[in-house]
Amino acid sequence: MRAAYYEQNGAAREVLRVGEVETPEAGPGEVRVKLATSGVNPSDVKSRQGTTRKITWPRLIPQSDGAGVIDQVGDGIAKSRIGERVWIWNGQWRRAFGTAAEFVALPAAQAVKLPDKVDFAGGACLGIPAMTAIHALSLSGAGKGSTLLVAGGAGSVSQYAIQFAKAAGATVLATISSPQKAKAAQEAGADHTIDYKREDVGERVMELTGKRGVDAVIEMDLAANAKLIPFVLRPKGSVIVYGTGAPNVSLPAYFCLTQSIRVQFFLVYELDTLERERAVSAIGRALEQGRLINRIATPTYALSDIAAAHEAVERGTIGNVIVKT
Repeated sequence: MRAAYYEQNGAAREVLRVGEVETPEAGPGEVRVKLATSGVNPSDVKSRQGTTRKITWPRLIPQSDGAGVIDQVGDGIAKSRIGERVWIWNGQWRRAFGTAAEFVALPAAQAVKLPDKVDFAGGACLGIPAMTAIHALSLSGAGKGSTLLVAGGAGSVSQYAIQFAKAAGATVLATISSPQKAKAAQEAGADHTIDYKREDVGERVMELTGKRGVDAVIEMDLAANAKLIPFVLRPKGSVIVYGTGAPNVSLPAYFCLTQSIRVQFFLVYELDTLERERAVSAIGRALEQGRLINRIATPTYALSDIAAAHEAVERGTIGNVIVKT
C-alpha cells in the first residue's frame, strides 16, 4: 500500500516520504479500514518534529484520525462489520502505523460507525479534536446557566468545545486573534469573541459577566495564558487544560489557593475506557442529530502533498487539515 512515513524527526519536507509499505492485516479483535481521509492535528506535527516525543520505531506512519470503510475483520469480530463506514480515534497512539496510508488495522473499538449523512472528511476531524472537546466540557461542569471561556476559539478543539457547550446550555466567550477567527468562533456558536491582540481580555470578561468572572476556562496553552486566570475566573472556578506551549508553567498560586481554583490537566490519548465510551457516545448522538459542524480547512491535500498538509497545521490554518488517502 501507499503510505506517508518518516524515519527520523525533523522538518516536514526534510523527513516525510511517500512510498510503498507492507499492507496490514486485521489481527484478533481488530478491523482493517480502507482509509478515505486522514486528519492532521498539532500533536501529529509536534511528534514528527520531535518536540513532544522522539521517534521510537525504525519507520512511523503518522496521524491518529481518519475515516473510511472496514474491508477486513480479525478473529472475534462480526463479519457484518465489513463494509461499515467508520471514523477512527488513537490510530497512531503508541503504535508505528497511523492513518496517513491507504489502510490501517487497529482494535475494533477504535473504528466507530460514521452516519451516512457525514462525509469522510468530516469523519477524519473527530478523533482528537472532538473527543478532547467533549471530555474538557465534562470536566468543566459547564451547563445550563453557566459561563465558559474557550481559549483560541477558532482552533479545531475549541470549535467543538463551543458547540458542545452551547448544546449544554452554557454561555460561551472565546478568545481569538483576527476577524476571520472571530467569524469561525461565532459560526460555531460563541456568544462573544474577545480579540486578545487588541483587547484587554480580563476587562472584557468582567464586562461581559457583570464582574463575576466565568465559571470555567477551557485552555489550549496554559504556559501562554496562566497569567490571565485571576482576571477571568470566578472564585471556586475551574481551569481545564488540554495543552501547553512550554514544558514548565508558572501558575498564580496565591490566587488559586485563596480563591479555591481547580486546575485540571488531561491528555485525550490517556482517557480511560469509560471516559472514551462517553466521548464516543456523545459525538455519535451529535452526528446523528445533525448538530455538529465539522470545519474543514481548504484546500484538502493528496497523500503526495503530506508535507504541505503538515505545514498548514504549523501555520495555524483555520479548520481541520484533511489528507485524502
